[in-house]
Order: sequence, then C-alpha cells, then structure tokens
Amino acid sequence: MDELHEKKAKLDEYLGRLGRVAVAFSSGVDSTLLLKVAHDLLGDDAIAVTAAAGSFPAREQQESEDFCGAEGIRQIVVHADVMAIKGFRENPPDRCYLCKKELFTKLIKAAGEAGFTNIVEGSNKDDESDYRPGLKAIAELQVKSPLRELGFTKADIRALSKELGLPTWRKQSFACLATRFVYGEPITEERLKMVDKAEQRLIDLGFEQVRVRIHGDLARIEVNPADMPRIAEPETAKALNDYFHELGFLYTSLDLGGYKMGSMNKSILGGEL
Repeated sequence: MDELHEKKAKLDEYLGRLGRVAVAFSSGVDSTLLLKVAHDLLGDDAIAVTAAAGSFPAREQQESEDFCGAEGIRQIVVHADVMAIKGFRENPPDRCYLCKKELFTKLIKAAGEAGFTNIVEGSNKDDESDYRPGLKAIAELQVKSPLRELGFTKADIRALSKELGLPTWRKQSFACLATRFVYGEPITEERLKMVDKAEQRLIDLGFEQVRVRIHGDLARIEVNPADMPRIAEPETAKALNDYFHELGFLYTSLDLGGYKMGSMNKSILGGEL
C-alpha cells in the first residue's frame, strides 16, 4: 500500500499543478477515481465533462449524473451523434481513433467555453498492453492521462477506489458498445441497442463482468470463468437464448475462454491477448 499511496501523492501533485481541470467522465472505474480525487483536491475548480452518445449504455449516463449529483460536482453533458462520424458505421480498425477524436474535440470545446483549458482522461497503464488507437487521438488533442502517466494499473485504481469508499471499486470494466463488433462489420443504432439490452439482462442476473460480442447473427457471451456453470444451467441458458432471440439474434453462444479485455482485437494483434 505504501507504493499505492506514493502514486496517490503524485496524482495530487499532478492535479494541483493544473489548478483547474475538466475530467472526461464516463462513470467507469478509472474516470470515477480521477474525478473524485480531482474534486476532493480542487473543489469547484474540477468539473466533469461527459459525452452522451448512442455507443454508451444508458445506465452509464445515468450513473454519471447520479455520482456528480451526490458529490456536488458540476457536470457538463455533451450530446454527440457517433453514427454521423465519418467512417464510424463502417467499423474500420481505427474506428476508436475516429470516434475519440470527434468526441474529445467536442468535450474540449465545451470545457473551454466553461473556462477550463486543461482536460484529463482516465486511461491507465494496463491500456498500453491492448490495441488502443483512441490513445493516439488523445495524444494529438493534448489531453492529459495522469493515471497512465503515473503508472496506475487497474488493480491500483480498484484498491484506491475501495479505500476512498467509491462504489465503483468492484464495478465491471466498461468499454464503448462499438467494441462488441467484429472489425469491418457495419455498426447500426439498432444493433448497438441489441448489445446494450443483452448485456443489461446479464447484469440484472448478477453477472459482474460481461460482454456480448456480435458476429453477424450470432451473439457470443463472455463472462468470468467462475460464472460459466451458472450461465450454462439449462433454465438460465434457455431464458437467455429466448431473450436474445427476441432482441434479434439468431444464435447465442458462450465463449469458453471467458471474459477477456479487447478480445475483438485478436485479429489486429495476431491472435495474442
């Protein structure tokens, strides 16, 4: 814990030097910790800027607003139509770059209009081990990534979040719904909603870490290996299969490899994750 507290002290120092800061806030594990630390340190000189877009689950937007309301943090919500971003629908390998560039450009503009010229986001050290073209967009826009720069891992972030009493310390890792699509498979608003509803059903059933990946008409469910016996129980399996069919999936499968961050990037990384 001494090492973690040293990182926390460096984070306080980092944010203190900025003086005033807008935190790109999604209500995920990483950005929640970053916003909490920034607001505890800087008070009203730290605000949240949140992108409301169809590629994010509705629950995440509501959770972001609930958190800011409970903490007394000013939040600016920027509405964005990701389907209008050139190239997004076609889902190329650099889709994340295209999307992040557009969304963060809007967040930077909104923050600037509110008098905040420094904007930070919550990527962490572990993100460097995955294919993350969005990090290139963040760098180009000169958005700061204090958690990643200071070497915070996801485990560090969860441990510090727990120490600070944040409910997100054990929240499942979250990613944009577009990451559920095979590269090259067109993204539509309807299919984004299918994924959102499918994952919400799994969450409602108590599964803590879930992904529903789209492969044409097939839904590939990823859960933690320890949860596989429960999801494979005949009654649960049938209920999920029926519900997924109602959503529009012809087939529903369970990935025997379990949940893995960025599993759709295997084709980019040569099968290694």
